[in-house]
Amino acid sequence: MTEEINNAIEVLASGGLILYPTDTVWGIGCDATNEIAVQKIYDLKQREATKSMICLVANDFMLEKYVTKVPDVAYDLIDVSPKPITIVYDEPRGVAKNLISDDNTLAIRVASDKFCQYLINKYKKPIVSTSANISGEPTPSRFSEISQAIIKGVDYVVNLNKDTVNSVSSTIIKLSNDGTVKVIRE
Repeated sequence: MTEEINNAIEVLASGGLILYPTDTVWGIGCDATNEIAVQKIYDLKQREATKSMICLVANDFMLEKYVTKVPDVAYDLIDVSPKPITIVYDEPRGVAKNLISDDNTLAIRVASDKFCQYLINKYKKPIVSTSANISGEPTPSRFSEISQAIIKGVDYVVNLNKDTVNSVSSTIIKLSNDGTVKVIRE
Protein backbone atom coordinates (compact mmCIF):
# COMPACT_ATOMS: atom_id res chain seq x y z
CA MET A 1 0.00 0.00 0.00
CA THR A 2 2.90 2.38 0.70
CA GLU A 3 4.05 2.28 -2.93
CA GLU A 4 0.51 3.04 -4.15
CA ILE A 5 0.27 5.99 -1.76
CA ASN A 6 3.64 7.37 -2.88
CA ASN A 7 2.74 6.97 -6.57
CA ALA A 8 -0.62 8.69 -6.04
CA ILE A 9 0.98 11.56 -4.11
CA GLU A 10 3.49 12.14 -6.89
CA VAL A 11 0.64 12.50 -9.39
CA LEU A 12 -1.47 14.69 -7.07
CA ALA A 13 1.47 17.00 -6.38
CA SER A 14 2.07 17.46 -10.12
CA GLY A 15 -1.57 18.48 -10.73
CA GLY A 16 -2.59 15.12 -12.15
CA LEU A 17 -5.66 12.95 -11.73
CA ILE A 18 -5.86 9.62 -9.92
CA LEU A 19 -8.44 6.84 -10.12
CA TYR A 20 -8.76 5.31 -6.66
CA PRO A 21 -10.93 3.19 -4.38
CA THR A 22 -12.73 5.22 -1.71
CA ASP A 23 -14.94 4.38 1.24
CA THR A 24 -17.90 4.46 -1.18
CA VAL A 25 -17.22 3.87 -4.90
CA TRP A 26 -14.20 4.16 -7.20
CA GLY A 27 -13.39 7.84 -7.51
CA ILE A 28 -11.54 10.29 -9.68
CA GLY A 29 -9.38 12.49 -7.52
CA CYS A 30 -7.04 15.42 -7.57
CA ASP A 31 -5.57 17.98 -5.21
CA ALA A 32 -8.64 19.88 -3.96
CA THR A 33 -6.57 23.07 -3.68
CA ASN A 34 -5.48 23.03 -7.35
CA GLU A 35 -7.95 24.85 -9.61
CA ILE A 36 -6.40 23.54 -12.84
CA ALA A 37 -6.53 19.93 -11.61
CA VAL A 38 -10.18 20.36 -10.55
CA GLN A 39 -10.99 21.66 -14.03
CA LYS A 40 -9.35 18.55 -15.53
CA ILE A 41 -11.89 16.42 -13.63
CA TYR A 42 -14.81 18.51 -14.91
CA ASP A 43 -13.44 18.11 -18.44
CA LEU A 44 -12.86 14.34 -18.10
CA LYS A 45 -16.34 13.73 -16.68
CA GLN A 46 -17.87 16.11 -19.27
CA ARG A 47 -19.54 17.73 -16.30
CA GLU A 48 -20.75 21.29 -15.92
CA ALA A 49 -18.52 23.23 -13.54
CA THR A 50 -21.68 24.34 -11.71
CA LYS A 51 -22.24 20.77 -10.45
CA SER A 52 -20.29 20.44 -7.25
CA MET A 53 -17.96 17.61 -6.27
CA ILE A 54 -17.02 16.12 -2.92
CA CYS A 55 -13.75 16.62 -1.05
CA LEU A 56 -12.24 14.00 1.21
CA VAL A 57 -10.29 14.93 4.33
CA ALA A 58 -8.42 12.58 6.64
CA ASN A 59 -9.78 13.69 10.02
CA ASP A 60 -11.62 16.35 12.04
CA PHE A 61 -8.50 18.50 12.31
CA MET A 62 -8.20 18.74 8.53
CA LEU A 63 -11.95 19.37 8.22
CA GLU A 64 -11.62 22.37 10.54
CA LYS A 65 -8.78 23.76 8.43
CA TYR A 66 -10.98 23.94 5.32
CA VAL A 67 -14.33 25.03 6.82
CA THR A 68 -14.75 28.40 8.55
CA LYS A 69 -17.10 27.00 11.21
CA VAL A 70 -17.92 23.31 11.59
CA PRO A 71 -21.31 23.00 13.36
CA ASP A 72 -21.02 20.89 16.53
CA VAL A 73 -23.69 18.48 15.28
CA ALA A 74 -21.43 17.54 12.35
CA TYR A 75 -19.10 15.60 14.65
CA ASP A 76 -22.04 13.65 16.11
CA LEU A 77 -23.37 12.83 12.64
CA ILE A 78 -19.95 11.61 11.49
CA ASP A 79 -19.59 9.44 14.62
CA VAL A 80 -23.04 7.81 14.52
CA SER A 81 -23.66 7.43 10.79
CA PRO A 82 -23.90 3.73 9.83
CA LYS A 83 -22.42 4.47 6.39
CA PRO A 84 -20.09 7.14 4.99
CA ILE A 85 -21.58 10.61 5.41
CA THR A 86 -20.83 13.66 3.31
CA ILE A 87 -21.73 17.00 4.83
CA VAL A 88 -22.26 20.20 2.87
CA TYR A 89 -20.73 23.05 4.85
CA ASP A 90 -21.08 26.82 4.56
CA GLU A 91 -18.02 29.00 4.04
CA PRO A 92 -15.29 26.61 2.88
CA ARG A 93 -11.79 28.02 2.66
CA GLY A 94 -8.41 27.11 1.25
CA VAL A 95 -9.69 24.96 -1.63
CA ALA A 96 -9.88 25.58 -5.37
CA LYS A 97 -12.49 28.23 -6.21
CA ASN A 98 -14.07 25.99 -8.87
CA LEU A 99 -14.90 23.40 -6.18
CA ILE A 100 -17.00 25.84 -4.17
CA SER A 101 -20.70 26.06 -5.11
CA ASP A 102 -22.35 29.35 -6.05
CA ASP A 103 -23.97 29.46 -2.59
CA ASN A 104 -20.49 29.32 -0.96
CA THR A 105 -20.78 25.71 0.22
CA LEU A 106 -18.65 22.60 -0.18
CA ALA A 107 -19.42 18.91 0.33
CA ILE A 108 -16.77 17.25 2.51
CA ARG A 109 -16.44 13.72 3.86
CA VAL A 110 -14.04 12.56 6.53
CA ALA A 111 -12.72 9.40 4.87
CA SER A 112 -13.27 6.15 6.73
CA ASP A 113 -11.30 4.00 4.29
CA LYS A 114 -7.74 3.25 5.52
CA PHE A 115 -6.10 3.80 2.12
CA CYS A 116 -7.81 7.19 1.72
CA GLN A 117 -6.92 8.22 5.27
CA TYR A 118 -3.24 7.29 4.80
CA LEU A 119 -3.10 8.96 1.39
CA ILE A 120 -4.69 12.22 2.54
CA ASN A 121 -2.70 12.31 5.80
CA LYS A 122 0.56 11.87 3.94
CA TYR A 123 -0.41 14.37 1.22
CA LYS A 124 -1.55 16.87 3.88
CA LYS A 125 -4.30 18.32 1.65
CA PRO A 126 -7.89 17.37 0.83
CA ILE A 127 -8.52 15.31 -2.28
CA VAL A 128 -11.46 15.57 -4.67
CA SER A 129 -13.64 12.49 -4.81
CA THR A 130 -16.15 12.15 -7.61
CA SER A 131 -17.56 8.95 -9.09
CA ALA A 132 -15.50 7.37 -11.87
CA ASN A 133 -17.95 7.90 -14.71
CA ILE A 134 -18.84 10.34 -17.46
CA SER A 135 -21.52 12.70 -16.17
CA GLY A 136 -24.99 11.20 -16.62
CA GLU A 137 -23.76 7.60 -16.96
CA PRO A 138 -24.29 5.00 -14.20
CA THR A 139 -21.84 4.98 -11.31
CA PRO A 140 -19.62 1.88 -11.58
CA SER A 141 -19.84 -0.46 -8.57
CA ARG A 142 -16.53 -2.17 -9.36
CA PHE A 143 -13.33 -1.35 -11.20
CA SER A 144 -14.22 -3.52 -14.21
CA GLU A 145 -17.26 -1.31 -14.91
CA ILE A 146 -15.22 1.89 -15.28
CA SER A 147 -15.11 3.10 -18.87
CA GLN A 148 -11.85 3.14 -20.82
CA ALA A 149 -12.35 6.87 -21.40
CA ILE A 150 -12.06 7.46 -17.65
CA ILE A 151 -9.16 5.01 -17.15
CA LYS A 152 -7.21 6.56 -20.03
CA GLY A 153 -8.11 10.08 -18.90
CA VAL A 154 -6.40 9.86 -15.51
CA ASP A 155 -2.68 9.98 -14.83
CA TYR A 156 -2.54 7.12 -12.33
CA VAL A 157 -4.75 4.16 -11.42
CA VAL A 158 -4.30 2.95 -7.85
CA ASN A 159 -3.71 -0.81 -7.93
CA LEU A 160 -5.78 -1.79 -4.87
CA ASN A 161 -9.23 -3.34 -4.31
CA LYS A 162 -9.90 -3.80 -8.02
CA ASP A 163 -12.06 -6.88 -7.38
CA THR A 164 -14.13 -5.33 -4.58
CA VAL A 165 -17.77 -4.54 -5.33
CA ASN A 166 -18.74 -1.28 -3.70
CA SER A 167 -21.93 0.45 -4.67
CA VAL A 168 -22.62 2.32 -1.44
CA SER A 169 -23.07 6.04 -1.94
CA SER A 170 -22.58 8.33 0.99
CA THR A 171 -25.44 9.99 2.79
CA ILE A 172 -25.36 13.72 1.99
CA ILE A 173 -26.60 16.24 4.55
CA LYS A 174 -26.43 20.03 4.33
CA LEU A 175 -25.64 21.71 7.64
CA SER A 176 -26.05 25.47 7.41
CA ASN A 177 -24.50 27.86 9.88
CA ASP A 178 -28.00 29.10 10.75
CA GLY A 179 -28.85 25.66 12.14
CA THR A 180 -30.80 24.41 9.11
CA VAL A 181 -30.34 20.69 8.41
CA LYS A 182 -31.36 19.27 5.03
CA VAL A 183 -30.99 15.64 3.89
CA ILE A 184 -29.93 15.70 0.23
CA ARG A 185 -29.33 11.96 -0.26
CA GLU A 186 -29.99 9.15 2.19
